[in-house]
Amino acid sequence: MSESPSAEDELDEIRRQKREELASQIEGDEEPREPDSGAAPSEPIHVNGSAELQETVSTHDVVLVDFYADWCGPCKMLEPTVESLAADTDAAVAKLDIDQNQPLAGQYQVRGVPTLLLFSDGEPVEQVVGVRDESTLRSLIEQYL
Repeated sequence: MSESPSAEDELDEIRRQKREELASQIEGDEEPREPDSGAAPSEPIHVNGSAELQETVSTHDVVLVDFYADWCGPCKMLEPTVESLAADTDAAVAKLDIDQNQPLAGQYQVRGVPTLLLFSDGEPVEQVVGVRDESTLRSLIEQYL
């Protein structure tokens, strides 16, 4: 019925990815943290909940978190830019649905969407509200890489 994947489907996908990561760590070297330490994923990471956000922020040096909503037109306009930044920068890019994570959005004082929150070394360092062009966001990210 629904065109967008359900929360259960998203959780299944996250679990599948985590199992693959763990399996590759078991089969590979005995250095489970080393592959994550410098390499950021080439596509946005969908996070759901405080624990997943904290894990993402603590795993990567620089993380750009896109607080978005499915019903938000400007968020949809920003999506190709967010995907490009994930593919072309050394920062990890995470997407967090504010409708599914209202307390978390409140914790980071997200009052409008899209809101981009940049974390460096586990701490929030910059917040951008609204649509920005890719070069502006790229230069913001590069300040912290």
